[in-house]
Amino acid sequence: MIRRRPFISLFLLLLLAVLGWTWHERVNLQAFPDIIAAYTAKEYCSCRYVAGNPADYCLGYVKQYIPIDAFIDESERSEVTASGLGRTHTAGWIGERQGCRLVQ
Repeated sequence: MIRRRPFISLFLLLLLAVLGWTWHERVNLQAFPDIIAAYTAKEYCSCRYVAGNPADYCLGYVKQYIPIDAFIDESERSEVTASGLGRTHTAGWIGERQGCRLVQ
């Protein structure tokens, strides 16, 4: 079969390799959606409330290739909520010495 259909054989071998890699990395791939929203919330909070940068600058600072679905900056509470890939995370400013932390 390999001699008569080399392209199909190569495709099947490549597909098997991708499936094996996916199975091997399944835990990391499941954690990926959380990373997008958590990174955006935490880094924006740090940029805005710890470093004291303007909101427009911080939005550009946390911009990623994968867009976020929702973003809320509650400046009176110093909290930031970001949603992306079906997950939502909130980061809040704790204090000058502690900085920002993801809120559970």
